[in-house]
Amino acid sequence: MEIGKLKKIYVGNLPYKMTEQEVRSIFEEFGSVHTVTLIIDRYTGKMRGFGFVEMDNPEKAIEGLDGKMVSGRKLRVNIAREKNDASKRKFWQKK
Repeated sequence: MEIGKLKKIYVGNLPYKMTEQEVRSIFEEFGSVHTVTLIIDRYTGKMRGFGFVEMDNPEKAIEGLDGKMVSGRKLRVNIAREKNDASKRKFWQKK
């Protein structure tokens, strides 16, 4: 997903104790990072193991980090997809 010139990157399989600053420092090796957002479970308050990073040119970061082992976990890194309307639909509503 593009936001102006920025591209949003999905980062999955993150270690649960990883902080936004730690994610930022990993990605800054590949260019300027504008934002880091880690997804937190609303019920437990704990990180869910994935997040999003916004960068100008994420291609090198994706190439360099996808599949990289971090704290015993293999990262999944790719361009984030648009959130579709189906995710907002209640399970009892028909398509």
